[in-house]
Amino acid sequence: MLNYEFPPIGGGAGKAHLCLLNEYAGNNNLTIDVLTSVPKPGFTRERFADNITVYKVGVHKKNLHHWRKLEVLEWLFKAGFYYRRMLRENDYDLVHAFFGFPTGWLCFRTADKLPYIISLRGSDVPGIHARLKLDYKILGPVFKAIWKKAAILVACSEGLKSRALRFLPSVSIDVIPNGVDLDGFSPAEAGKKNDVLKLLTVGRLSVTKRVKMLIDAVEILKNDGRKIHFQIAGGGGLETSLRQLVTDRKLNDVIEIMGRVGSEKMPDLYRDNDVFISASMQEGMSNAMLEAMASGLPIITTRCEGVRELITDNGIVLEQAKAEEIAEAIKKLADNQRSYKLMCKAARKQAENFSWKSVAHQYMGLYDKVLHIGT
Repeated sequence: MLNYEFPPIGGGAGKAHLCLLNEYAGNNNLTIDVLTSVPKPGFTRERFADNITVYKVGVHKKNLHHWRKLEVLEWLFKAGFYYRRMLRENDYDLVHAFFGFPTGWLCFRTADKLPYIISLRGSDVPGIHARLKLDYKILGPVFKAIWKKAAILVACSEGLKSRALRFLPSVSIDVIPNGVDLDGFSPAEAGKKNDVLKLLTVGRLSVTKRVKMLIDAVEILKNDGRKIHFQIAGGGGLETSLRQLVTDRKLNDVIEIMGRVGSEKMPDLYRDNDVFISASMQEGMSNAMLEAMASGLPIITTRCEGVRELITDNGIVLEQAKAEEIAEAIKKLADNQRSYKLMCKAARKQAENFSWKSVAHQYMGLYDKVLHIGT
């Protein structure tokens, strides 16, 4: 298994990979070597489980949640050396890569020796990602070559599959959604505890998350006299500018930018809030949204990929990505306690359709399919 992101580096894809490994741990039908990254120079090997070993290639990372182009190239160059050595020293049946690029490039170079599956995650599929527009244009032909040689392509949502097919209509793409730890994330015993509405968003602080729009919405609510508290959990390139924005607008009394929050603290953070809000313009499928749902939080979000599978009667999906629309939806939900309580129950029920056990089972089916095709 290959992934250039792995906790603490990266976001949803690294977390998804970790959860999948937890499901595979102890499976006597699998022996897995994972090649990934670590934010310090060197090469280390860790025993994840009796049947899983994680090999970590060190890179000079400045930010755990943002990859500079030089860092990507550094990982590709170093990981390529170890990947080729691992193939020489082991008799693997197949390789499962997270991200079509850069990770998939390593698989592509050895496709004649080893079949590969690619899990498309979101940023590796050309779309409207503002920071990566030029990269998509330059690397588009490379992406297509990598995808065409893959034994199987997997998207984590129907929306991401649709985006991928717009880029390369000739390929076949399976869909396996993200899962959520239903034991680790659970609703609070009581409902809303006080008259202050507590809002939460979780994710990498990047342009695509449109956190500024959420700040704008909260400012509208404050100016309307609403009692609110908004927590922003996550690190990223925009953290400094967003902190300055909150200070300039004199919103420090209602908005708390928490930075990166450790995974062990996340269940309590979700349970301590009332509503999860998002304005993301592009997602594969949001792990944070799934965790919020498992914690019994209604979702208010703008329309983006992955939402169709997640939001039914457990939230509000806005077709117009505007701060005014978000603020209005929050007010509507806050003013209707019956609707709020129904959405809380529906959120947990909907999350129960997404277990990592099911995700692991579906991937095992694909592994068997690849091996069967190869015989």
